[in-house]
Amino acid sequence: MSGYEMMDKEEIYSKVLRAGRRTYFFDVRATKAGDYYLTVTESKKFTNDDGSFHYKKHKIYLYKEDFTEFKEILAEMTDYIINEKGQEVISERHQKDFKREEDFVTEEAKTKEDTESFTDISFDDI
Repeated sequence: MSGYEMMDKEEIYSKVLRAGRRTYFFDVRATKAGDYYLTVTESKKFTNDDGSFHYKKHKIYLYKEDFTEFKEILAEMTDYIINEKGQEVISERHQKDFKREEDFVTEEAKTKEDTESFTDISFDDI
């Protein structure tokens, strides 16, 4: 049996959450011993300069013995974020015209260079 067939056979139950460029896969799988565990996979789409694209994936394996503490900490952390910042998404990164901080540094440096190329004039000279 191929690795793909084995993986397909182990998958018991799945849900997908699409969130912009990210997709989250929640999969219940079976161990060789027949017990269940959860995998959470984040898949993020990246576009290359030539228009082609690729995906980067990160996976978390979560076993039953960790469910209770994981749920408690996840609830605590999400509650903290909502209590501190509210439900509204305020991140500029979600806007189409978002520029990273290093873009601003480059623009500021260019503006400074342009400004320095001018002759400084004092109001006393006028």
